Amino acid sequence: MTPTLPTEQIDRIVWNQHHDPFTVLGPHEIEQDGKSVWVVRAYLPDAEAVSVVTPDQNKEYSMQSVHHPHFFECVISDAPHLFSYQLKVKSSQGDRLMRDPYYFKSPLLTEFDAYLFGEGTHYQIYEKMGAHPTEIDGVSGVYFAVWAPNARNVSVIGDFNSWDGRKHQMRKGHTGIWDLFIPDLTIGTVYKYEIKSPEGHIYEKSDPYGFFQEIRPKTASIVTDLNDYQWHDQDWLDNRRSQDPLKQPISVYELHLGSWMHSAMDHPPESGYPAVAAADLKPGARFLTYRELAEDLIPYVKGMGYTHIEVMPIAEHPFDGSWGYQVTGYYAATSRYGTPQDLMYFIDKCHQNNIGIIVDWVPAHFPKDGHGLSFFDGTFLYEPADVRIGEHKEWGTKIFNYKRSEVKNFLIANVLFWFEKYHIDGIRVDAVASMIYRDYNREAGTWLPNEYGGRESLEAIELFRHLHSILFTYYPGALSIAEESTSWPMVTWPAYSGGLGFNLKWNMGWMHDMLNYFKLDPYFRGHNNNYLTFSIWYAFSENFMLALSHDEVVHGKSPMIGKMPGDEWQKFANLRCLYGYMFTHPGKKTMFMGMEIGQWSEWNVWGDLEWHLLQYQPHKSLQTYIGDLNKLLRSTPELYVQDFSQDGFEWIECNDTQNSVISFLRKAEHGDFVLVVCNFTPVPHHNYRVGVPEKGFYKEILNSDAPIYGGSGIGNLGGKYTDDYGTHGKPYSLDVTAPPLSVVVLKYIGEDIGEA
Repeated sequence: MTPTLPTEQIDRIVWNQHHDPFTVLGPHEIEQDGKSVWVVRAYLPDAEAVSVVTPDQNKEYSMQSVHHPHFFECVISDAPHLFSYQLKVKSSQGDRLMRDPYYFKSPLLTEFDAYLFGEGTHYQIYEKMGAHPTEIDGVSGVYFAVWAPNARNVSVIGDFNSWDGRKHQMRKGHTGIWDLFIPDLTIGTVYKYEIKSPEGHIYEKSDPYGFFQEIRPKTASIVTDLNDYQWHDQDWLDNRRSQDPLKQPISVYELHLGSWMHSAMDHPPESGYPAVAAADLKPGARFLTYRELAEDLIPYVKGMGYTHIEVMPIAEHPFDGSWGYQVTGYYAATSRYGTPQDLMYFIDKCHQNNIGIIVDWVPAHFPKDGHGLSFFDGTFLYEPADVRIGEHKEWGTKIFNYKRSEVKNFLIANVLFWFEKYHIDGIRVDAVASMIYRDYNREAGTWLPNEYGGRESLEAIELFRHLHSILFTYYPGALSIAEESTSWPMVTWPAYSGGLGFNLKWNMGWMHDMLNYFKLDPYFRGHNNNYLTFSIWYAFSENFMLALSHDEVVHGKSPMIGKMPGDEWQKFANLRCLYGYMFTHPGKKTMFMGMEIGQWSEWNVWGDLEWHLLQYQPHKSLQTYIGDLNKLLRSTPELYVQDFSQDGFEWIECNDTQNSVISFLRKAEHGDFVLVVCNFTPVPHHNYRVGVPEKGFYKEILNSDAPIYGGSGIGNLGGKYTDDYGTHGKPYSLDVTAPPLSVVVLKYIGEDIGEA
């Protein structure tokens, strides 16, 4: 049989070199002998014989092998219109009926979708890119779309086609997006993209927009449907939209899901999800699933009084030791702990228990793993080609090309995706400084200035402004928290006023000052009082979050209690003092897991927390103290409603370096206030005079030296009345007892003790 098209077109299909196989394969109306006929073509590398079967007409047409033994076609002259058909394939594996993917010619991704993506403003691009179970012309299957503009060819490969890139070759649109609908594929299909570079090199890539991946160390993507979970958190979402989070109490429990607690491999999850081994360094241990964490973690966090959980990155990543910060699947919830629906269940349960969820987001870099974004289509696509702006040498990772619209769209849509599909409440953006400074961790001569000769990354700045202008419009009440370690101005100012647009920033300066201060022997603290007080000079220039994070308890830095001087009693007392000052200082709060129990070891991503320590009273008492700090914060508006206003804070005494005692007021919006007195030495101070603005009774609502917390029991017998003479510029004063290494909080009640 003579082919109905030029043989070079057949060769391009056979050799997998055609950018649009739809022009060759599938049904085509052609003219033959002066009349219109239909020709059906198929390339089936494992077929011995093929027929076209029309179930509606109960007809079968034999296809002939032309030019190549596995390229088949037949001419059908008795069908005036396009008809539905199947291919009957005979091979060494037996006979089978299959639908022809090249019958379904209309792409689901429209020209308008492609235009918005190229412009960088398709905020729901994840609804079109990736793998989506769908139905076309009454036929169920999966629609695939991937951006690889410089690839010579792209194919979908998987178990369903023996990982053979010849069988499901994709079509390239003019914007560089390749697509294909494959009928009869279902949820659970395992797949990758086989990508040929312009030079013909072959790469097998996970789906950048894939929603699920195989459990590491496997790396293929898995088809899933994120719309099949029934949520029960509408009240939470409605309430979030109507509130200003900056005027709410925020106390965040930061944790790594894979090392908070483990179970045993010989006790598999009741949900039926596979038991995933935690690490070779902890033989016999497995990760808890998202559903198990919902049952164990949520009651713990709720009981401790935290308002939010911050999870270290849960987007898919190949290496446990990266803590999740080297992401390969930005749209895929890691399969270490369960399915996407399992994660939805966990977040849903958090919201039903009035706990918010913050997710660490990593737009600063991505790893070089072969299945990931690096050199994705055989060219520098997601990353710049110039290593001076395209690679973090110290980290061994690539930097996103923030200048490219499609890459910016990938990142911005990714944030919106986590809010939309997983109902998260906030993001904590990792390593912001590495993005906004081109010379970050680079020696002179190894970085490329911007177009104006400066060190600022104008592209990354624009990315953040663009992101936040959209995020807070779509999701009022959301949190976006910057881990930004420099003095870059206006990080938490709105984008329209020239800021980066975040609404919170980790206060790295406060953290360093506090740890430098508390590691000192109390004898020397009076000479370093500036560590305590300096933060107030800039506390209201940004919306700060005080964070004691995972970074402070790794890499030989010592656990928190190990940083404290003195004997065991003094170590715990110092720790209570630090935490008490943190919770009364302006700013929202973040603490890493294990800090609440006084863990003696550094955090180990391969292990779990030292829960056995809670059998010992000092550790149990510290845990009780943290719970009470959270309850105090949530019940005391004076400690949170004006965190970011000078009106919410007033020094009483900040220069008593001889005694290492400071005192200050925290104020609510309508005149209510609390007095905080901190003693940073192990020497108690009785009859310590503190000026106050109002006459009456001051009730002691927190004393970190209380016996229930492991303290010595020195205190103020429930509260103090004012004396009618003033000090510190105030008309009245209190005769306060400041216990050793303590924080005492007294709330002004009024002149009538009965009000207390």
